[in-house]
Amino acid sequence: MPVYFLGIGGPNFLESTNHPAYAKLAAVGREITTKVKLKAVVVFSAHWQGGPNTIRINVAEKTDQIYDFYGFPPHFYEYNYPYIGSPEVAEKVIEKLEGAGIEVERVKRGLDHGVWAGFMVAFDPKKNPLNVPIVQVSLYDNEDSDQHYRVGQALESLRDEGVLIIGAGMAVHNLHDYRKTLQARGAGKTMPYAFSFDEALKEAATADPEERRAKMAALMRRSDAREAHPTWEHILPIHIAAGAASSGLGEQIWTLPEGSLSWAQYRFGELAAA
Repeated sequence: MPVYFLGIGGPNFLESTNHPAYAKLAAVGREITTKVKLKAVVVFSAHWQGGPNTIRINVAEKTDQIYDFYGFPPHFYEYNYPYIGSPEVAEKVIEKLEGAGIEVERVKRGLDHGVWAGFMVAFDPKKNPLNVPIVQVSLYDNEDSDQHYRVGQALESLRDEGVLIIGAGMAVHNLHDYRKTLQARGAGKTMPYAFSFDEALKEAATADPEERRAKMAALMRRSDAREAHPTWEHILPIHIAAGAASSGLGEQIWTLPEGSLSWAQYRFGELAAA
């Protein structure tokens, strides 16, 4: 099984149908549903942190969708992404993590918008349904990127069981500058760090797998890392994805630095031959 990192925007992305990233995310979703023989999805979102040293796993089959955003028009809170969880897959995740000495906590929690807003585009329920259970797993509530890489390594063997691992975040994500550029006359200007960090991420993520872990850690020590990510929750999912990739090579499927964001999409490992 390959591993994916999906660049997923906020709730307004649901209606940005003319944005280039919308079509690209939908295309990646079609690639997954047509070329990857998956039995379940395990997904990490930028919008769920566990404890500083604890990973939380949704073990429920049915939960309510989470609308964890504020100030949007009322109809945004009526979007419904149909999904079910899998207690069985959740227990497999727990077994792998505990086997690696990682502290876990079982919870019952719905999908947050860091998953469902992007999945509505990638896996449109009417045009391209996913049709497999989804188990969401939290990040740590810390900024130790290498600790997150080890989470991915612990889950790598799930890929042999038909479980698709997806990290959902953004390659570059600076909302403070995003709001500033929206308000400024120079709206539309792309920040220098959006280009430089996006390119550095590509170099690290597509490195030789034996060098990838060290390069991903070094990435977060760059001088532009805090500009690209004032907080790290949107970049940590790709560290998990890279860790889960094992010997699989990383490939940047597509990217678009824009303003203070980057919409990059990545695949680790090869697609099986048709």
